[in-house]
Amino acid sequence: MNTITSLEQMVKHLCSIGVNKRIAVTVAEDENTIGALIEAQEIGFATPILIGNKSKIIDVLAGANAKAEDYKIVDVPDHTNAAKEAVRMVRMEEADVLMKGLIGTDKFLKAVLDKEKGLLPPKAVMSYVCALELPKYDKLLFISDTAVLPYPDLNQKIAMVNYTIQMTKKFGIDNPKIALIGASEKVNDSFHYSTDYTQICKMVDRGQIPNCTIDGPLDVFLACDKKSVEIKGIPTPINGEADALIFPSLESANSFYKGLMLFGGGELAGLIQGTIKPVVVMSRSESQKSKFYCVALSCLMA
Repeated sequence: MNTITSLEQMVKHLCSIGVNKRIAVTVAEDENTIGALIEAQEIGFATPILIGNKSKIIDVLAGANAKAEDYKIVDVPDHTNAAKEAVRMVRMEEADVLMKGLIGTDKFLKAVLDKEKGLLPPKAVMSYVCALELPKYDKLLFISDTAVLPYPDLNQKIAMVNYTIQMTKKFGIDNPKIALIGASEKVNDSFHYSTDYTQICKMVDRGQIPNCTIDGPLDVFLACDKKSVEIKGIPTPINGEADALIFPSLESANSFYKGLMLFGGGELAGLIQGTIKPVVVMSRSESQKSKFYCVALSCLMA
C-alpha cells in the first residue's frame, strides 16, 4: 500500500478497503462524540453502538439532525454500569472498538482494567500512541506516550516502541524511523532514560526489536529537522526525518503535543494500545474533528 501521510488520507483508505467497525461508546451523551460518530457512520467505516441514558442520547442526536432509529441505543443511565456494558460487548465480540464518551476517565479505565472482565491481558503494558498532522511537517508524526505511562521504565519503553511499529505499519510505513527523545543527544546518567535508550538501540541492532530504524537520545531538532543535523554535524540514521518520537515521560509528551495543537495548528488521532481491542480515550472537551479521527484510527487498527 502507499504510505498514508495525512489523517484525511487515512479516512479515504478506510473507505477504499471497505472497513466498517462497530464502536461501543460509553455514555454517548455529548455533542462532539455524537457528531464524530454520525460523520463516521455516514462515510461508512463505523457503526456506533450508543450506551448511556437513552433519552439524553436521543436529545443529542436530534440536536445534530440525526434520527434515533438509525442508531443502536443501549439504555444504561448509570455511568459505571454503562462502562461495564461497553467493555462486555467488546470482550464478547459484539463490538470491535471501545470508546469513551461523557464519562470520567477513572470510571472508564476501571472497567477497561478489571482483571477478570476487562480488556488488558495479564502482564500486558497499556500505553498510548497518537498520530499528529502538522502544517510544517511533510508526513504524519507518531508520538508516545501522551496519556498513560507517567515515567515508563525500560520494559514499558520497549512496549511503546513495539506499539508504535505496529501502528505505523498500518499507515504503510514498513521500517519507521523512531527517535528516542531527550533534552540532548548525549547519554547522561543524570537522565535515567538515556541509559534505557542505549539498551533499546542495542536490542534493535541485535534484531530483538525488528522492523524499525532507531536512535537516541536525540533532541527534537535532530529528530525532525535535517538542517539541524547538518548544523550540529551529528550522524544519526534518523537524519531529521523521524516517523515517530518516543518521549521519556507523560509530562514531556503531553506538553509537546498540546503545544503543537494549540500553537502549531496540529490535528491528531490516538488510542490506547496493549488492550485486546482498540480503546479510544479522549478528553470530554476535545473537538468533534479530533474524535472523528480517533474513531477512524481505531477502525484502522481493529
